[in-house]
Formats: sequence, structure tokens, C-alpha cells
Amino acid sequence: MNKKVVLQDLGFKDYKETWDYQETLFKEIVDVKIKNRRENTGLETPNHFLFVEHPHVYTLGKSGDINNLLVDEKRLKEKGASFYKINRGGDITYHGPGQIVGYPILDLDNFFTDIHKYLRLLEEMVILTLAEYGLKAERSDGETGVWLDVGTPFARKICAMGVRASRWVTMHGFALNINADLGYFDLMIPCGIKDKAVTSLNVELGKKEVDMEEVKQKLLRHFETLFEAELLKEKTEV
Repeated sequence: MNKKVVLQDLGFKDYKETWDYQETLFKEIVDVKIKNRRENTGLETPNHFLFVEHPHVYTLGKSGDINNLLVDEKRLKEKGASFYKINRGGDITYHGPGQIVGYPILDLDNFFTDIHKYLRLLEEMVILTLAEYGLKAERSDGETGVWLDVGTPFARKICAMGVRASRWVTMHGFALNINADLGYFDLMIPCGIKDKAVTSLNVELGKKEVDMEEVKQKLLRHFETLFEAELLKEKTEV
């Protein structure tokens, strides 16, 4: 039987507001798990998948190096960008307009208790989606995320990933560049990896703009297949 996952598209939303909302959903799931363990209640834990598009923002993971942000606070303000240190893995990353950000908040006890498998399936979801646009996307050994032309001087990242998991509940997720302003990546060393370029789907396809809703639908279809899940759409004001 497919696992049910509640899907919400939050639209264009501030990073901190979305992070707080993630934390709320995360805590609700963990609280149910703790209650089940203590009282043997057998309550079903919910699963969530959030889509969002953020204003310009840089986030630094727990193991990240602040030196990978190449500009000061004044320059960030000039660029209309904000900055947060956050509780996911990984180094520095950028979110902004023209980027599909996905936050699966799942109880992996409902799926499989393997965080590496979880990351590989998220990558596979993106790889299969990009294949529908004629792109051969791949993993790069030792570098989480999805890349093009791996192992060549032209290797470039198109999707960043960074997650947190506690009690087998996940948060944070992936950021796939669709119509992103790549100039914002010049203000940092993406994921702390030097001498590697970043790209966006519209650039790869030679288009001014790619239909982001179309990409989302492809991602969701592959998510349902890979995770053996059933997505339930929910419109929620957060």
C-alpha cells in the first residue's frame, strides 16, 4: 500500500517563515512518535512534501565554513539577499527566484530507515526529471546533489541537497535551478566546492524561461514512484 504524503505548494515565501513551518511539522511528527513509544498508542505519523520559491537567501549548514560566503552583510543587503545559519548538513547554498525548492518532511519509519538511500532517491527523482528534458544528469562521487558532465572540466551543478534527520524524521531537502539568476552563485563557493560551475535548466535548454509548474509535476510523479507514495494535495495558508 502506498504511503500517504500531504503536498503543499507554499508559492513565493520568506526563508525563515518556511523554516519555522518546517520545524512545526517536524515537531508534530516527532511528538507522535514519542507518544507512540511511551504509550503504545499506534497513532499514524503524517508525512509532508513542501514546494516553495524563496527570495534571495544564503544558508550555511552545521558543518559549513562561513568563509565560503564571499561578501559582507552590506553587499548582501545591496543584492537584496539574507543569510541564515541552519541545522541541516552540508555547507553554503543559495535559494532564490527561479528555483524549485522541495522540503520532504517524512517519517522514514514509514518508508525505510536509511538516510543514504533517502538522499540517493531524491537525487534519482531529479535525474529522471531532467532526463525528460534530454539532459544526462548524474551523481558526483563524494558530492551530494545532481550534476551535469561529471568527470569533465565542464562539470556543473544543477541541484543542491542538504537534509537533517532526527528520530528518522527528515527536513530541509533540495534546490533545483530552473530559471535561476546564476550571478548570485558568484557571491559564494557553492557547497564549499571550488572550481565547479553552477547551471540552470533554462540555460541548458537555451530557453529564456522553463515552465516551473511542469517541472514540479514531473518531480512529483517520480517521487511517488520512487518512494511508493501517494501525494495528497492540500491548500494551506501558512
